[in-house]
Amino acid sequence: MSTTECDGAPGPPAPTAPHTRRATALALCAALGLTCAGTVLAVRAFAHGGYLAAGDPVTGSYAEEAADGDAAADALLSGPYTERPAPPRGPVRTTARRDTAVRGKPAEPSVSRPLEATPATVSAPIGPLFSPGSDGDADHHCTASVVHSATRDLVVTAAHCVYDGGFRTNLVFAPGYHDGDVPYGVWVPSRIVVDPRWADGRDEDHDVAFLRVRRARGTGPAGQRVEDLTGAERIRFSPPGGLPTRTVGYPDDRETPVSCRNTTTARPGQLRFDCAGFPNGTSGGPMLTAVDPDTGLGTVTGVIGGLDEGGDDETSYSSWFGPDIAALYRRATTDGA
Repeated sequence: MSTTECDGAPGPPAPTAPHTRRATALALCAALGLTCAGTVLAVRAFAHGGYLAAGDPVTGSYAEEAADGDAAADALLSGPYTERPAPPRGPVRTTARRDTAVRGKPAEPSVSRPLEATPATVSAPIGPLFSPGSDGDADHHCTASVVHSATRDLVVTAAHCVYDGGFRTNLVFAPGYHDGDVPYGVWVPSRIVVDPRWADGRDEDHDVAFLRVRRARGTGPAGQRVEDLTGAERIRFSPPGGLPTRTVGYPDDRETPVSCRNTTTARPGQLRFDCAGFPNGTSGGPMLTAVDPDTGLGTVTGVIGGLDEGGDDETSYSSWFGPDIAALYRRATTDGA
């Protein structure tokens, strides 16, 4: 896998403008009168409907209890969701061609007209993150995508989707989800990794999380790896601004994804993507370059998050995938291995 470091200095900061956060920060300690240094049990008992665990905020990692993941998957599948297997796929490639014409098939235009997200074809490695339970979220509250790794079980999303005063314990990932169907099964974290600077102070330049995922108990072959089933996006670190990019996400009021194409703009610590129509639920959705017209697979250079937890109704951001995010990726694939 190539993780080429590319030149391209971030441009000057964009003009300051008001933003609406995609996921409301809960300010748990203040709102609930909790002491932030409290025990894991105290966090579990009162926050997010009882679905938070402290993990290790010093290292930014959490090894999820198998019972928590299995219970979340059971809760999801007891609702209006059906694990209806997708038709068998051919050999899964993880490499992506550049965004050019292939065998007579024209590449997508580099910019959507108008600049507004529209319904998109479902892609096997991309799906919503669900949080079944009484935590006040919509059924699916964020988006995530499978990215290539040696462990073949890695998913990337925004840190604010999985850590808010503690690690969420009721997460379920449904790659390729549409209209109540979970064609590639349900997957739950075995380990979650965020940067300690996010865990400590919600540093918007580190709003990225990697999840190692596994099949929930009783939902598929033991030991199956998600990348072998869905394929995976590549991942690129230190991307410059100005790359043609396709951004994808699942709004929390839709059962299929939306997408938009534009070029990114670099700013200190962030990538900016201008396009309307990425509301709540799209946080964590991938920003993809070099999308293969045949497979739909591309290269992740960011995820919706970062500044104001993703931006507003006209503009999306991602924390820049620089050396810190590259180190987080490496740690995610070795922690607990």
